[in-house]
Order: sequence, then C-alpha cells, then structure tokens
Amino acid sequence: MAKQGEVYVLENQFLRAEVSRTSGDLISLKYHGQETMDSDRNHGYWEQNPSRAAELSDGISIDPGSNGGERAEVYVRGKANGKVLTRTSSGDGFFDLEIRYSLGRSDHGIYTYAIFAHPASYAKTDIGESRFAMKLSGIFDWLSVDPQHNHLMASGSDWQHGQELNMKEARRLTSGLFAGKVEHKYDYSSDLFDDPAFGWSSTKKHMGIFFINPSMEYMSGGPTKVELTCHLGDDGPIVLDYWRSTHYGGSTLDLDAGEDWSKLVGPIFVYLNDGPTPDAIFDDARQEAQKQKAKWPFDWVHEANYPPLAQRATVSGKLEIKDDGEQTTPTSRLRVGLIPPAEADGSWQTDAKYYQFWAYANADGSFSLKGVRPGRYQLHALADGVFGEYSGATVVVEPGKPIELGAAVWKPLRYGRQLWEIGIPNRSGTEFLGGDHYNQWGMYLLYSKLFPKDVEYWVGKSDYRKDWYFEQVPNAAHSTDGAPFSGGDTVWKIHFNSDADLKGEAILRTGLSGVGARHVFVRVNGHDAGDLAPLEYNATINRDGIQGKWTEHDLRFSASLIKHGENTMELQVPHGSVMSGVIYDYLRLELVDKNN
Repeated sequence: MAKQGEVYVLENQFLRAEVSRTSGDLISLKYHGQETMDSDRNHGYWEQNPSRAAELSDGISIDPGSNGGERAEVYVRGKANGKVLTRTSSGDGFFDLEIRYSLGRSDHGIYTYAIFAHPASYAKTDIGESRFAMKLSGIFDWLSVDPQHNHLMASGSDWQHGQELNMKEARRLTSGLFAGKVEHKYDYSSDLFDDPAFGWSSTKKHMGIFFINPSMEYMSGGPTKVELTCHLGDDGPIVLDYWRSTHYGGSTLDLDAGEDWSKLVGPIFVYLNDGPTPDAIFDDARQEAQKQKAKWPFDWVHEANYPPLAQRATVSGKLEIKDDGEQTTPTSRLRVGLIPPAEADGSWQTDAKYYQFWAYANADGSFSLKGVRPGRYQLHALADGVFGEYSGATVVVEPGKPIELGAAVWKPLRYGRQLWEIGIPNRSGTEFLGGDHYNQWGMYLLYSKLFPKDVEYWVGKSDYRKDWYFEQVPNAAHSTDGAPFSGGDTVWKIHFNSDADLKGEAILRTGLSGVGARHVFVRVNGHDAGDLAPLEYNATINRDGIQGKWTEHDLRFSASLIKHGENTMELQVPHGSVMSGVIYDYLRLELVDKNN
C-alpha cells in the first residue's frame, strides 16, 4: 500500500487498485496486469461521495505495517458539519459519509464499504438511490447473473447506436452479432437474496469480475427484493449493487432533524477470477460467494456499528403452518426473518434504513438466523403456497446471547369458506402463462396476440399455467386511437359454479406483485362489485419484471350477487398504455356466511 499523489495504491500478487483521495472512487483495478476499467468515465464509484464535504480527510484505517502485511485499508471521509454534502431525491443531503477499501494479502478481490451517518444536530434529510457501481472495460462481453442470465452480450457500441423503442432503456440493436434483438436494461434484474454473485467475464481474456454480497443485512427490501444487477451502457458493461433501491417498488430512507442514525453498508466484495470458460468462471464466483458468507462478519472490520461475531447472536426456532382452509398448493420456500418492529406493516419491503436478517427454514420449519446484530426486532415469515405473511413475537437480541424461540404456529388468515383460487401465492406471477420467460421486452404486446379476445377462465376446468396470462394489461388489439403502445379496455372473465344462491359477504382476495394501473374494476354477473384500488405503482411491468413490491387487496361485496348455477366475475383494466396493467400473484374468493 502506498500514497501516490492524489490516489492510494493497494496491491497484492493478484491485483492493483487505485483509490481517489477526494471522491473515494476506484479509478483503476488491474487483475494480473489487465485493467478492468480503461477510460476516464469507466471506474468504480459509490452513488454519493464525500468530495464536497465541509471537512474532507483521508487516511489509513488498517496499516499493513502493523499486521505483517496481511491487510491494508484506506478511507476517504467527509464530514458535512451540518451543511450540504450532496443532493438527494428530496433536495439537500445533510449526512456524513466515509468510504473504505480493504485488501488482504491473499484476496482475489477488493472489499469496499461505506459508513453513512446523520448526527442529531443535522437537519431533516433523506438518502436517495444509492449503490456501488463499476463501469467496465469492453473486454468483458459475457454477463452472468443467474442460470437464466448467463450468456454472451452485445457491445457498448451496439447499444449506443441502437434504435430507442417505447422507453430509453429499451433499444432494438442495429449492429453487431445481435442485430434485430431488443436489448432492455432491466432484463437482468434479479432477486439479490438468491443471487449474491453477479457480474461479467471476458471470453478473450478468460477472466471475470463479480460483485458479491456476503450478507443481505445491509440491503433494502428483504428477501423478495428484485433489483438491477448488470446491463449495457454507452460506455460498455456495467455492474451495480443497489443497497438503497429505487426499482420495482423501491425503498426509502428518511431522516428527521434531531435523529441520530448511522448505517454501515457492506463490505461488498469485488471478486476477480479466471477460468477456461465463462461458465467455469461464474461457477467459481458463486462458490466464492458461499465462502464469503461463511466468513461473515469479517474479523478485520473494526467499527462501532459493525459488531464482531462475539457480539452478535444466533436466533433459532421452529414455525409450523396450520392452514385450516382448502388451499391446494404445497407450502415451500419458507423464509423467516427478523425485521424492525416499525416495519411489520409491510413496509419492510421498502426499508433501507435498518438492518434485516432472513434465512430459509428447513423442511420441518426449523430455522436459524446467524450473526444477528444486537437490537429489537419482530419475527416475520413468508412461504410459497401461503397467502399473506406471518408476524410474530418481538425479539430482543443482546450482545453475544443466543436465543431459542421454541415453536410457533402460523395460522394464515381466512375470512371464510374458500369458493375458488387461481394461482400459487408466491409473491410473483411465475406460475402463469409467460411467467417462465417474462424478462424480455414486449410481453405486454404479445398478450394481445395470444388473447385478442382477452382471458376466459373456467374454475375447475381451465389451467392457470396455460389459460391465465401473467400480466393483465390494456389490449393492443382493442386500441381505438391508433397510438403506438396503447391498448383498449381489457376484461378477464372468471366463470364458476355455485350450488346455491349465496347470502352474507363475499371477499375477493388478491395479491399483486406488479402494478402499473390505477384501477381494476370488478363485476359479478354484470353488477358492479367494486375496485381493487388504491393501487400502488411499482414499475414492474414496464421494467420487464414479475416480482415487485407485493400488496394485498381484499374486495368485499354482497354474496347475493352470486347465484345458483354458473356465475361470471369480470376483472377490468382500463384502456391506456400497454404497460398500465397488473401482475397477479394469486386470487381467492371466500364466503362469510353470516347465518352460520
């Protein structure tokens, strides 16, 4: 490690990194002498940087001279002193920021983390979109995010000269190997909880560069949060790690005047490797992600707001699900977590302010959450096949004291007798037609070709895997104004039988994982039953997604609208942009018979 003019240089036998002493940007990263970022605009950076701080300093936070050369770490620190550090989504940003980079003797990559702080003396503010990103050299031509997104890509030049379509993020390529293909920036978004390693490799240099999140505790949105990972830009390949996310429902981080707050984000591991093929390189990166996870929390991070392992705790227990209804789908992928109690109303999906801890439970419902920071939490759970979510006991974690919660029972909410259901409650629309290849541009246009007369679904006869499209959007085949990318009213019909005239109250329960519409009007046998509104826009459809912020909508209406024999329920999405629809996670009709 050395200070050379305006940069710090960190170097070992594998790589050499240069860090700006003013911005904290990673302005050079070489692996075995090969530069990964080869222009003035291509570098690594945190979304916010301390360069404009009232008080700017830099230094060495881990001196390799004190540990036999085992590890070096440098920092760039900005103290706002109550003044503006940077602009935010709501205006002026009043917070302190410190960026660090750390390199060990045998590390095949460099760690970076950021410490955000808002002393009580600072004014009200927020932290907007925030990420660590790298704009890479054009040598990287193979993108790897997950098994479905692991392939050769077009070049930055192809993207730059492509034909812009209905949004700036979608372009039809006019040059290169993929001429004629539509390239959409958001087609490589992923659930970061399941995909902790993502990045690029070079088919010519046989090397790769990947971001690895060793823990999800500092990330926003919990275990169902989908976010952008990699894409092409005019300068070439880009890889991004959004800890404060803005897409698919986003997240928030608001700070009040007088509020004393800080958060350590990371360390994120920028992993560099090599191998004979992109698949081998990606497999190695995924294995490395598991190794990094096993090392968490890192023993070389010495910060007050990064408790070491001895000051953390393991929280264990068992959750049994007892659904007394007529649910036909199996229960799987039980995710158990500890969330801030204030976020138990569902806003954990948009929280970036606090730390969350989640893990998959075993088949018998037993779970173990390791490395939990001291604090006050609420037990929470989700499971594929179960509608809704579990909110349980308050858990107070004390430093170094493991907690055994014992057994708990989750009884999913049911208002009454189930009349029918469509789909699987799994927080996405993957089980419906098109849900297995949703992440490609124009699926909302394909709908009008597959269903020019819209969906008709017969309960007990139709198959939702083939007869129910994964998104209900305005039908381009019904458009009357001739405008591009517009559609007319779309009415889906659900036919079902009743063995009697019904009394009491009927409740249509729906889970939505994608929202671009303002209304979904509901009619039963030609009579108005209501509207699923208010609907909360989450930009999932226009970003080629299938899993955005999840919301439940319970529509109550008089059961007398349901008659003996065949009945028809209509779901209407009003005319508009072909992207202004909804993605259903699940639908269920329940009956509350007040006479019984």
